[in-house]
Order: sequence, then C-alpha cells, then structure tokens
Amino acid sequence: MSDAPLLEVRNVSKYYGNIIALRDITTKVEAGAVTCVLGDNGAGKSTFIKILAGAHQQSEGQLFVEGEEVLFDSPRDALARGIATVYQDLAVVPLMSVWRNFFLGSEPVKRLGPLRWIDQAAAKRIAKEELAKMGIDIRDTEQPVGTLSGGERQSVAIARAAYFGAKVLILDEPTSALGVKQSGVVLRYIVEARNRGLGVIFITHNPNHAYPVGDRFLILNRGQSLGDYAKEDITQAELTQLMAGGAELEALQHELAAATGGGGR
Repeated sequence: MSDAPLLEVRNVSKYYGNIIALRDITTKVEAGAVTCVLGDNGAGKSTFIKILAGAHQQSEGQLFVEGEEVLFDSPRDALARGIATVYQDLAVVPLMSVWRNFFLGSEPVKRLGPLRWIDQAAAKRIAKEELAKMGIDIRDTEQPVGTLSGGERQSVAIARAAYFGAKVLILDEPTSALGVKQSGVVLRYIVEARNRGLGVIFITHNPNHAYPVGDRFLILNRGQSLGDYAKEDITQAELTQLMAGGAELEALQHELAAATGGGGR
C-alpha cells in the first residue's frame, strides 16, 4: 500500500487500572511531513510517545505502519519498523567524541581473518557527511559532543536516527530547554529531516515552534484529543487558542487586565 501513511494511529486508548492516560486518539504521519503533537504537562504526550516507540502497548485501538497493522512488544520492534525516538535527555555521552556518539556501538569495522577493529576513518567521514546533510558543519568530529550547543547535540541524534534507517522520527520536546536561537537551529533540522522524506512527529507544548514547521497538528488535553488538523484547516491563532483552553484564557486575560488596571500605577 504505497499510498498509505508511514504511521497511522486509530482510536488509541491507554488505561492504567482506573486511570485513563489516553482516550480515542487518531492521527497519521506522512512521508515528508511533520505531525506536531501539542499539549501541556499531563496532556498525555509522554504516554503517546511510549506507545509509538514500543515501550508500552495501547489498551485499545490500532497502529498501522505503511498500511500494515502492528502491535509492538518492545522499542526494538518499533525500531525494526523504522520508528526512531529522540528523547528529551538525548542518548549522547558528553565526554565521547562526535563520531563515537554518532555510532554508539554500531561503528563500521575492518576485518582481517578473525580480527576485527573499528574503521575510524570511515566512521569520522560518515558522521561528518551525515551531519552536513542536516545542514551542520562539524569541523572536527573528534571533539567531545558535550562541547556542542544544545541544538547541535540534537542534530547529532537526528542525523544518527536518519542514517540508521529511520522512516518515522519522534522528537520529544527537542526545543523545551533551548533559547530562541538554538530552538531555531533545531526547527531547521526538523525541516531538513522532512525534506529528506522522513515522517516527523514533533512533540511540543509551544505552538509558536510547531506551526511554522508542522503539516498536521494533534492537540491533547488530559489524555483526550481536542482535534487533529491539517495545516490548511487551522491558523496559528486558533491553534494557540485551543492549546490555551479558549474560554479559560479569556477569563485569565480579564482577570489580569482587572488586576493591572486596579494597581494605581
């Protein structure tokens, strides 16, 4: 089914005993497109990621990869189907070099009879080339990855996932701990990944980061969907209003206006 989405979620729910973590969530991820999953803390974003990444199984609903229904038993299952997740804490070792972090145990090797050793020259070249494809020029791949900026460390994780065959890339709040400039760097990498044909799931609580790069928007609130919109069907203002809770935001604005207006200064 070549015209099927890379990943499709249909009516997925997750229960922990009597606690409803997710209820009836539906969305899809197309090749060469970014699906943004938005919500505040406690909205259900982490549970949603864990189901897509194979760490948890849904209680109800279906997952489809390229039109084929799947049920993941582990993160290894999800990765084998081309779904890679870059978590907030990043799987990088700060004191290790950029190229070692790029491969992390999957380095290219040379062989001579029974002997095997890491092909450092090839590893450094591949890491440099793959990072360049993401738009970042690392002068020396021997430098510790901890010396890179937050945005550059994200780029290493993103480029690594793409190189090792990811079709769907899940990014867990990649801009949450970054300033304005570094957030812009990461957003550019997201666009680069999309332009390379990957399906990207961008988890965020920031509609100002999501809207410029997103093609589809799933808004979560307390485990439930407030809507799943294509970009042409929602404006940035409407997205922000949904995120903020609409009437609750208006009430807060009135309260703040009254408070600041009554301050006497």
